[in-house]
Amino acid sequence: MSVALVPSSAEFALLLEQVEQAVQAKTGGRIRGLCVRVDEGCLVVSGRTSTYYNKQLVTHAVRDTVLDMSVQNDVEVC
Repeated sequence: MSVALVPSSAEFALLLEQVEQAVQAKTGGRIRGLCVRVDEGCLVVSGRTSTYYNKQLVTHAVRDTVLDMSVQNDVEVC
């Protein structure tokens, strides 16, 4: 029998804050309207940036911070 551990809302809040800080640090704050949330067990990062390189940096920052969740990078390049 396996037991699924569900993080508390405080743990989620801390995780989201850590991810946001990592993205800001990795991209030099070049993601406008940065939003980090959990949607059905998937970490979703959204916002806007001017280059695909910055979008890629978001993915790396999140992967360096979160090891065991699916990640969806919804950052728009415009």
